Amino acid sequence: MRPQRPYSNPYLAGVSLGLVLLAAYVVMGRGLGASGAFASSAAGLTAAISPPRADSSAYLAGYLQADGGPWRNWLLWEIAGVLVGGFLSAWLAGRLRVETERGPRISDGTRLAAALAGGVLMGVGAVFARGCTSGQALTGGALLSVGSWGFMLMAFAGAYLVAPLVRRAWT
Repeated sequence: MRPQRPYSNPYLAGVSLGLVLLAAYVVMGRGLGASGAFASSAAGLTAAISPPRADSSAYLAGYLQADGGPWRNWLLWEIAGVLVGGFLSAWLAGRLRVETERGPRISDGTRLAAALAGGVLMGVGAVFARGCTSGQALTGGALLSVGSWGFMLMAFAGAYLVAPLVRRAWT
């Protein structure tokens, strides 16, 4: 196994993410986001299983007709790039291993259940907010959208309020 390297400089990583966002605008004409890829996949799967149901849904129909169909959505490639890039980054930094990160007061099963519940809540929130955290915060924030800045403020406020409640599990 490779020796473990320190994490990236957060300022350098932030500037790099900003440049990736700028490149997305220049090359694709739109910003970053992840929930669109999942919605596009849901539309494609629904159309494959039950075409009448997909055609009758205004929400899914938008994804079925956009960009040449649901499986040609560029956000699918973005998500694939995130997965491959994350894997390569962990491997190159010597941090690639199968483990469940948790505190001493929580079991693996409870940690995984909490992570799943948090992911489901974030997914439901992304549907209600009409965008995921990357789309709202990065893309909307870069466009100076008042709603996106409000979202970011509320997300940070919520995290600061909930952190003391879950800190006991990690210490």
